[in-house]
Amino acid sequence: MAPAMEISIPTTSLSAGAKTYTQYDVALRLPLRSYTVQKRFSEFIDLHTALANETGTAPPFALPQKSWFTRTVTSPALTAQRRQGLEQYMQSINEAENTTWRTASAWRAFLNLPTSLDSAYSSSAAQLHGKLVSPAGGGAPISDSRIWLDCHKELKIYLHDARLFLAKRDQASTSQSQHENSAAAKRNLVRAGSMISALEEGLNTFSKASSEAQGSSALGDGELRRRRDLVDNAKQEKDGLESLLISMATSSGKDTNAAASEGEKTALIGGGTRRGRVLGGPVPETDRTRELDNTGVLQLQRQMMDEQNSSLERLQKIVARQREIGTSINTELEEQVAMLKLVDEDVDRQVSHSRLFWQAADLSQSGWQSQSGQEKDWENLMILTLKSKRALKAH
Repeated sequence: MAPAMEISIPTTSLSAGAKTYTQYDVALRLPLRSYTVQKRFSEFIDLHTALANETGTAPPFALPQKSWFTRTVTSPALTAQRRQGLEQYMQSINEAENTTWRTASAWRAFLNLPTSLDSAYSSSAAQLHGKLVSPAGGGAPISDSRIWLDCHKELKIYLHDARLFLAKRDQASTSQSQHENSAAAKRNLVRAGSMISALEEGLNTFSKASSEAQGSSALGDGELRRRRDLVDNAKQEKDGLESLLISMATSSGKDTNAAASEGEKTALIGGGTRRGRVLGGPVPETDRTRELDNTGVLQLQRQMMDEQNSSLERLQKIVARQREIGTSINTELEEQVAMLKLVDEDVDRQVSHSRLFWQAADLSQSGWQSQSGQEKDWENLMILTLKSKRALKAH
């Protein structure tokens, strides 16, 4: 059977302090949550030594050898080789049939696992529920704030499943299907009730620890109030679902084919003072969300947001391109205006030149008609002609 806790070292990073060293990102995936711890290679060596001393037996896989001449900070190849070796080392302990190393306190402290659970971290969610709240299991009240949050997550799953089974029971067309869905909803409500009791006992433990200021079990007054509100909302939701289940059973006793009333449906999908998204609530479901749970809806929302971001990026590129085109058109228009000004100036010069030429031509014609053959008129004509040529050259 595969272990419930999965361990991997997918990435590495460099420290941000004055002395740079390589950190290995140990990713842990438990039944109720996932998190990552960062460890140096020297900490893995200390873990190996502590496990061997505590259990009297070396772990089943050897650590990668220490390099004395090359540092992982300057050698990506050595970093990748060591990361792979450390990942195999951690997985060999996690997947070994012998649980001696996994139950050692050094292993739990290295991975920041709750010490109050001992070896129960590898159990399923149902086994965790039994260990915490079963009267026969001898489980002590919850004293770890992280375990309390994990149990609250499981409580919400029970209530969500109970709501789904009640909805299926309302839509069932046969008495057998109605009975099966009612029984499944009842089982989840019973588990939810046990979990609520365990959470309330845990809050009492936290409150006592806060008044006595005892270490990590103490929580602030604001956090305690917030968690009590979570439990109160869960109790109200559980009571509403139980009332709906009873009313459904009563109505089915009178008429096996009778469907739930509108008031019962309202209590199921939108009644009470609950806040947040409720599956099948006033907002109509779509084909993409109808078969999804809360996690699936969250993933769908993130996917749609990513698609919208991509569309916005494409739109941004289009707008930027349009802006570049508009800038180019404006620059070209300015150049055309400047060229038109030059043409206008050239036309003015040509007009002035033409006027000078025709003035010279008129004087020359009048001189020929009045005193043709006289030397003075010839001199005047030559002078005007030379002046005209000089003026044209000057322009």
